[in-house]
Amino acid sequence: MFLMLVVMACASIGSPDGGIYDVNPPKVVSSNPGYRSVSNAKKKISILFDEFIKLENASEKVIVSPPQIEAANIRAEGKKVKITLYDSLQANTTYTIDFSDAIQDNNEGNPMGNYTFSFSTGEEIDTMEISGTVLNAQDLEPVKGILVGLYPADSTFNDTLLSSTPFLRVSRTNSSGRFSIKGVKNGSYRAFALKDADGDFLFNQKSEMIAFDTTILTTSSKPDVRMDTIWRDSTHYDSIRVIPYTHFLPDDVVLLAFLEEGQDLHLLKTERPEPDFFKLYFTAPADSLPTIEGLNFDASCLLAEPTENNDTITYWITDTTYSHQQDTLSLVLTYLETDTLGKLSPHSDTLDLVSKQPYEKIRKEKQKQIDDWNKEREKRQKKSKEPLPPEENPYEKTWLEISAKPTGTLDPNQNMRFTAKEPLAKVDTSLIHFTMKEDTTWVDAPYLFLPVEHDLSSYMLYAEWEPERQYRFEADSAAFRSIMGNESKSLKQEFKIKGMEEYGSIFVNVILPDTGVVVQLMNKSDKLVAEVRADSTGRADFYYLKAAEYYMRCYIDRNGNNKWDTGNYAEGLQPEEVFYFPKPMNLKAQWDLEQDWNVRSIDRSKQKPLAITKQKPDKKKSTTDRNKQREEERRNAKKGSSSRQSGSSGFGGSSFGGGGMGF
Repeated sequence: MFLMLVVMACASIGSPDGGIYDVNPPKVVSSNPGYRSVSNAKKKISILFDEFIKLENASEKVIVSPPQIEAANIRAEGKKVKITLYDSLQANTTYTIDFSDAIQDNNEGNPMGNYTFSFSTGEEIDTMEISGTVLNAQDLEPVKGILVGLYPADSTFNDTLLSSTPFLRVSRTNSSGRFSIKGVKNGSYRAFALKDADGDFLFNQKSEMIAFDTTILTTSSKPDVRMDTIWRDSTHYDSIRVIPYTHFLPDDVVLLAFLEEGQDLHLLKTERPEPDFFKLYFTAPADSLPTIEGLNFDASCLLAEPTENNDTITYWITDTTYSHQQDTLSLVLTYLETDTLGKLSPHSDTLDLVSKQPYEKIRKEKQKQIDDWNKEREKRQKKSKEPLPPEENPYEKTWLEISAKPTGTLDPNQNMRFTAKEPLAKVDTSLIHFTMKEDTTWVDAPYLFLPVEHDLSSYMLYAEWEPERQYRFEADSAAFRSIMGNESKSLKQEFKIKGMEEYGSIFVNVILPDTGVVVQLMNKSDKLVAEVRADSTGRADFYYLKAAEYYMRCYIDRNGNNKWDTGNYAEGLQPEEVFYFPKPMNLKAQWDLEQDWNVRSIDRSKQKPLAITKQKPDKKKSTTDRNKQREEERRNAKKGSSSRQSGSSGFGGSSFGGGGMGF
């Protein structure tokens, strides 16, 4: 009986073996009309495969060229893909239906790979291709899903071409920003890109991203070869095959896409989070502020605090008669808005702005704090044998809150910012004291305390900081007074300047004939850390940098306004050029890095390091040999079973030896 149990325990338990997996991608059996057929007049196309298939994200991946104003109907039915074209077929034209990698087998999802079907309405079919990359002009990010089209080179380049004439041929970029326009007639062309918002293949909205290039592209081809590695498994390969193919040129076109300034201007939203102010948000910058007519209040009590571009405006209600007694403010807002013709024209809205926190609720909460404090003092008085000294209730008065950033320690090139909860009406510098520590005493130190531009609530403290020196900022009560009449409590901030041994420096020599180069250091998230305008020799020096990994980019500031400027199609103006240094710079404390940088030595599409590129390439689809995987799993299972049996079936083994089990 025991031997039977041992044999049963050692038996291999498994599930019934399934059939062989289909690991082959779909193959085209036939089509109607035929592949690359000529003189075709059919608008319905059917492509038959050797197995059931499906289409993945056809609306995003499949594109018909020439572009179809009325979108084609493309669907999978069993073993067929059926396409219906609704636009009239153009005479003597090659049509391509580029499926990209949308076609898969229905059961296992094996991708067919990039597939393009083509036919011609004329007697010849065009086979040339133009390929390249579309990048965001501002940060060189690959632009996914943007249309790229061609115009004949003999088309007169003007400010209406992209807004009046659909593309001759069209393609769409993949996740890497790559495009390939197929079925091109041998000749010369100009390339454009368009993030088409309304499906008309025309640039007619400023919200549409575009790219234009006046460079003439001439098609050509040459015989070439590529290497194809045959893999035995994930780490070993069997052989490398040399595969001949036709290499179509140009294949290195780079288009820099941008949004024009002056986006459509509309009122985006309004909010009144507290009784004392409300906010207006607009979709784009404006040259002027709106006007406000109060319907149940006097609008002269409003103080406007706009951002630099007037796209967000905070209105402070300086009269408590309205802020504290009216939870709803009714007003007529008149502002410039983009009309249906794309022009700015005055527009008026009647608004009711309701405070999310009614003042009465705030008042009751404050009164509760006052009462609770008084009750607590009464309890202390009852317990005390002596009368308590006079003590002011801290909740009786509304104090102006002041915050300071940063705190603790500062970099030698950093300044401290003081921000009030409300716009400041006055800062009494006679009540401010700034000192630094010498040995054990505090001595007066020179400083500047200045308002921050475009921020009514903030002041900045400037001083000649000395490394490893301690400083103290003190403000007496009422040093800060807000427009609401609230005053600040006494304030004290002590901080220390870090020592030089914590920093390093980077010195950059930009090899570029242009002047006005602004060099920027970025962190691992591609966020700006520091920027310096290079001198006339192209040198940019960065000091007081923390030990870290930095990335670098620069732009050519053509107009000298210290900011990157976009392009304008109507004016034929390209965006200001941006370049990325192709690898990170690892800076250690007390290091000085010297870096020469020839910004045009590497193609723009290869400059931005993948580590900080947000638009990552999609994972490449490939067929997985699940039969081979299953066979490996089966062999491993057998090895494990054999190992267990060899260790437990012999009576001389550890299971039945002198110490394991006693019989």
